[in-house]
Amino acid sequence: MGITRGWSDIGLSPSEVAVKEIKEESGFDVVPMRLLAVLDKKFHGHPPEPYHVYKMFIRCDIVGGHAETGVETSAVDFFAIDALPELSLERNTLEQIKIMFEFLEQPDKEVILD
Repeated sequence: MGITRGWSDIGLSPSEVAVKEIKEESGFDVVPMRLLAVLDKKFHGHPPEPYHVYKMFIRCDIVGGHAETGVETSAVDFFAIDALPELSLERNTLEQIKIMFEFLEQPDKEVILD
């Protein structure tokens, strides 16, 4: 399971956006498997921004491709929870990443909504 971030494109479903963004930002081909969370950014420690944004976290299985950078990425890698690089809080918080790791340990964990 990986984390990527992308703005929703008009005319694409959340699953289609996940597939597109992961391919563009990491080089991997994925299949969306399960919605994990829908979070309102204003409740989760992000810096203020001019837009009201909901974040969707979707578990995807890698089915092909290979790690490669793109226009928006300088490196592609996987990290242990205790070895994360510096985070961009506009995109993801440490707490959100910890929650995603919980889904690895508890695959049946209920979807998080707020």
